[in-house]
Amino acid sequence: MAQQRFVERAKLFFFRHFERIFVLLLVFAMVAIHTFVDQKFAFLSFYYLPMILAGFYGGRRFAVLAGLFVVALVLFYQYVQGLDMLPGFYGDALLALVPWAGFLILTGYVVGTLAEQREARLGDVKNAYLATLELLTYHIESTERNLQGHSNRVADVAVAIGRELELPEEDVENLRVAALLHEVGTRDQRLLGLLSRSVTDSSVPVARWMRGAAEIISEYGHYYEIVGEDWDIEALPLPATVKILAVADAFETLQMATPVRAAFPKWSALEEVEKGAGKTFAQDAVRALRSVAGRPEATGSGMQGLKVV
Repeated sequence: MAQQRFVERAKLFFFRHFERIFVLLLVFAMVAIHTFVDQKFAFLSFYYLPMILAGFYGGRRFAVLAGLFVVALVLFYQYVQGLDMLPGFYGDALLALVPWAGFLILTGYVVGTLAEQREARLGDVKNAYLATLELLTYHIESTERNLQGHSNRVADVAVAIGRELELPEEDVENLRVAALLHEVGTRDQRLLGLLSRSVTDSSVPVARWMRGAAEIISEYGHYYEIVGEDWDIEALPLPATVKILAVADAFETLQMATPVRAAFPKWSALEEVEKGAGKTFAQDAVRALRSVAGRPEATGSGMQGLKVV
């Protein structure tokens, strides 16, 4: 588990600082090639690989800029030292380098364009998937007037807390789906089975969100059996996503009227949640809740305007 978390953190760090790391690796590779390799011109094809990576992970604009950066460095070396040819710019040198530079930049542009189109298609699938879940949960909750829109509001708050705590984006999406389905999933374990069986390809983001949501809901179903006054919640082996869901759910539940009590005002609900910080609720999640509670987008769901007829 610790090794898996280390790998996840390393991946998160790499992608968060991808542009800086990429430039440093490019410069290091270029210095190494021009220092230790005799046939420097033959190694110009090496730069197509980083252009493909730049396009795939950084997009079209970054890939083109990276290509221009590489071309500028190569031309600088040619002007100062020469690449298996005399230094400087003259007919033969330009005839060899200009087509290479053009195709290098074109490679980054094409790969970046394809990667952006792929991301756009995945974004459309994601939005359709989330919209379907939101409508489904709203319809299910419409049978109980006091629950209408509850799961959507919990999802909004949970996502806001997750981003305030700088969780990886995949964890945030897992949390969003789990929050949308937490009322149904904790009551009927068949939903968890359906979510788990729906995963056919872990490389597809939506499939990963389903599995991640199933794991969060499963853990959350036993949350209040584990936490309590006798234990420091920080010492319990609960994922951060489960702790965040508990805070968001409690905060929103307190603001709903029930047959035995009136609804708490928002700030009174926040104070009630804060009373359980460190025991029932994770302190960092509660602090993040206070930070996001005043933001309209954190507690306002686009589903609130819908009415089920």
